[in-house]
Amino acid sequence: MTQPDLLGKVAVVTGAASGLGKAIAERLSADGAQVVVADISEKGAAVAGAIGGLFVRGDSARREDCKALIDAAVARYGTVHILVNNAGFQHVSPIEDFPEDMWEKMQAVMLTAPFLLTRYCWPAMKKQRWGRVVNISSIHGLIASPHKAGYIAAKHGLIGLTRTAALEGGAFGITANAICPAYVRTPLVDSQIADQARTRGIPEAEVIEKIMLEPAAVKRLIEPSEVADFVAYLCSPAAGAITGAALTMDLGWTAR
Repeated sequence: MTQPDLLGKVAVVTGAASGLGKAIAERLSADGAQVVVADISEKGAAVAGAIGGLFVRGDSARREDCKALIDAAVARYGTVHILVNNAGFQHVSPIEDFPEDMWEKMQAVMLTAPFLLTRYCWPAMKKQRWGRVVNISSIHGLIASPHKAGYIAAKHGLIGLTRTAALEGGAFGITANAICPAYVRTPLVDSQIADQARTRGIPEAEVIEKIMLEPAAVKRLIEPSEVADFVAYLCSPAAGAITGAALTMDLGWTAR
């Protein structure tokens, strides 16, 4: 019987109390990793307890919380092998109405925090000459849609950070990749549906059919487990040659 691919590895997953982050944490644990569940919500404690991991509560928008997260992981497990930057949130409004403080918060959580966490993990990954950074971007890291200026700016920036980390990490056995999914069936997407319906003045069912799924060849939402499987592959030995990539998982959205 073969050993799990990630046996002996330590993984930090942000935004892991629910939705996509929870699915990723569970999958990495199933593959043998010790998982640090990071989230602002106390619900992360139950997730960590169920998989035998460590829960660290913190706000990704705060630099000191990002540092404390990696310090806690290293204090418990001695190192970090895998970092999955997944934490995020959505706000929908036209640029002229986009709240300035909301813009700043979105950049802090979805772009500055991944940079800081990567920076704080880097010495351990470099020393052990092995690391995996997986950034959860979005199809909106590659294309744009109206009313999502903050989200799209952060996700585009995250791909730039990914590529730079890949170039700097290659000599030390560190890979960095971004996954760019279309709409995933999560509580975040549920809130986006409601926001889009309100902003555009249309029913929620019409948002799903005519906005979210209209550009896709495959007319369905992506399941969190599917993205988690992709993350696990990128963290596995089999994916050692893949780095600096913005990998679409978009149901054919960008095939046109």
